[in-house]
Amino acid sequence: MTPELTYLAYSIILLFVIVFIQATAGIRQNGGLAMANNRDNLPSPNTFAARAKRNVDNMRENLWFFAPAVLIVAITNASTSWTVLGAQIFFFARLVHSITYLAGWPFIRPLFWFAGIVGCAIIFLSLFGILV
Repeated sequence: MTPELTYLAYSIILLFVIVFIQATAGIRQNGGLAMANNRDNLPSPNTFAARAKRNVDNMRENLWFFAPAVLIVAITNASTSWTVLGAQIFFFARLVHSITYLAGWPFIRPLFWFAGIVGCAIIFLSLFGILV
């Protein structure tokens, strides 16, 4: 497996972890029975549960930038030191982004979101031959 695909796998594991955190937050707020039911009449989520949901949604949205880039690299055998660096930046930026999001730390969180986007941009710039 290429390093880029390894970081994609790590990113999917991170998604599983933050989905589990979101589910746990819902269970803590509403109870397991309510969360196992149809959830039609749940109260508004508390601050942490809402933050956990936004974190999951944000990770899913950003995987749409990262996963195709990594798959293109793998399929075309276009791995370079730049694509590996981009994958590393994406994963570690998303990891820290999730921590800062769940902790509710303002101002610093968007910097890690942006770093993840930069990681994706590096991969695409390498794919298009701009970074060699």
